[in-house]
Amino acid sequence: MSDLARLLEAVVEGERDVSPRPLSVSQLRAVVALDRHDGVNLRQLAEQLGSTPPLVSRLCDRLEAVGFLERLPSARSRRELTLRLSDRGRAYLQDLRARRRDRVQALLAKMSPAGRSALAAGLQEYRALADAAGDPPDLHS
Repeated sequence: MSDLARLLEAVVEGERDVSPRPLSVSQLRAVVALDRHDGVNLRQLAEQLGSTPPLVSRLCDRLEAVGFLERLPSARSRRELTLRLSDRGRAYLQDLRARRRDRVQALLAKMSPAGRSALAAGLQEYRALADAAGDPPDLHS
């Protein structure tokens, strides 16, 4: 079982290597969260990332510096800011997802039909168990 867990971890980590710079892993997680939950405030983003507002604020400073994040006035409160991905941030994420998809498709094409079927069945079961446990899969990013 631990060998299988290490193998799955290695596959996921390998896909992270497809990510072109300038983003760190934590910045990439923030970009993905902002893509999924457009228009959140800093506190909400910190909750989604399991972090603290001061740390997420600094992370957002760096994302804004590379042009991936926009801070806009909130419609709900004058003291609050709304966080949104910029067009550049969205383009980066779309390119990253396309590169990962191409890499996965190329590797899947090299697998035997039996191997692809076994992989599909195993991943469907894994996803169902993760969904039932309330664990969001991290394979979308």
